Amino acid sequence: MKLHFRAIGNGPPLIILHGLLGSLDNWAPVAQKLAAHFQILLPDLRNHGQSPHTDELGYDEMAEDLLELLNEQQIETAHVMGHSMGGKVAMHFAQLHPGMVSKLVVVDIAPREYPPRYRTLMDAMLSIDPNVFKRREEVDLALRPTVPDKDLRQFLLKNLGRDQAGHLFWKPHLQSIRVNYDALRRGLPTETKCHCPALFVRGEKSDYVQESDFTLIHQLFSSALIETIPGAGHWVHANAPDRLIEIVLQFLLAK
Repeated sequence: MKLHFRAIGNGPPLIILHGLLGSLDNWAPVAQKLAAHFQILLPDLRNHGQSPHTDELGYDEMAEDLLELLNEQQIETAHVMGHSMGGKVAMHFAQLHPGMVSKLVVVDIAPREYPPRYRTLMDAMLSIDPNVFKRREEVDLALRPTVPDKDLRQFLLKNLGRDQAGHLFWKPHLQSIRVNYDALRRGLPTETKCHCPALFVRGEKSDYVQESDFTLIHQLFSSALIETIPGAGHWVHANAPDRLIEIVLQFLLAK
C-alpha cells in the first residue's frame, strides 16, 4: 500500500510512526527539530490520516507498507522510531527486516499484549456521525459523556476532517480499526530476536512500559537501552518534547 507521507530535512533517513488514532501531524513539532540532523519521513499508517483505507490491518501489513515506502524512496537503511502502535510497527519491522534498521527507537510501548483500553474510545467515535454537526465544538460536546477527559477528546478530535462540501467526517477507517483492534493489542512474535541498537523511552506517569516488561524487551531486543522521562505520560512527545529530542539525538548521533 502506498502510504501518504511528508518528508522534511536532510541527512540520514529517520522514519517516525504515529500511534493508534493518530496521524503524522502528531509528530510534526518534534520532526521539525530533528530535521536539522536527519531526512525525516512522516507517514500516515494505513487506515489513518490521509493514507488509504483497507479491511486488512495488522502488524505484518503495516510493516510491509513501511518496506514499500522505503523501497519507493530508494532507502536501503534508516533509523525507525515509533510511538505506541507505531512503536509496535517499528519493532516488528526490525524483526522482519533487521538489515534495514540502523537504529530503533520505541516510545512508550512494549512488545506485549495490552488490555482493550481504546475500545470505549472507538465505540464513542463510531456512535457519532460528524456529518450532522457543523462545528468541531459540537462533536466535542457529543463525545463528552463517554470521553470526559478533555485532553483525550482533543486528541480524538484531531481525527476530524472536512470535505469539499464543508461536512465533517472521521478521517480514520474506524470500522476496520475497531474490527482489527484485538490483533493490534496482541504481543509481537517472541521467536524472532533483533540485535540492532535499540532505545526504549517511557513516560514516568504512563503504565504502558512497566519494569515487569524489561525482561521481554531485552529478550527480543538484546541491546535495548531503556530511558524514563520524568513527569511525562503516554504522549511523551507532547508532554516532554525537548527532553525526548535530547535523548533521541544522543542515541541516534552516537557512533
